[in-house]
Amino acid sequence: MSKKILILDDSDDILEVMKDALEMEGYEVKTLNYTDDICKEAISFNTDMVILDYILFGINGGELCHMMKTNPLTAHVPVIMVSAYPRVLESLGSYGSDAFIAKPFNLSDIFSTVKDCFLKAGDIEHV
Repeated sequence: MSKKILILDDSDDILEVMKDALEMEGYEVKTLNYTDDICKEAISFNTDMVILDYILFGINGGELCHMMKTNPLTAHVPVIMVSAYPRVLESLGSYGSDAFIAKPFNLSDIFSTVKDCFLKAGDIEHV
């Protein structure tokens, strides 16, 4: 059974590239460009991982990560933060994220970070 990855980014181009690339790697991918309840989305998709943009329209992706990590139903789900502004995370903290990828990124960065997070989570099934 393929691992499910939920991606939240307000750029349709980024969503399309990441979705296509991760699906080619064998993952099942759902993309969103907005949500007001990341935990609900993660639970309903039965996600194994979330990739979040840090700066989103109307909400801070770091706060969405914090919501996931403090909810007992989603706290175990690895979260990868993505941002074109890595210094923001340096000054504000990672909000409990499991990894960070700077934009612009290479697809190899995405693949290796996703695999590393699954390994850290003790899930070697898809590595």
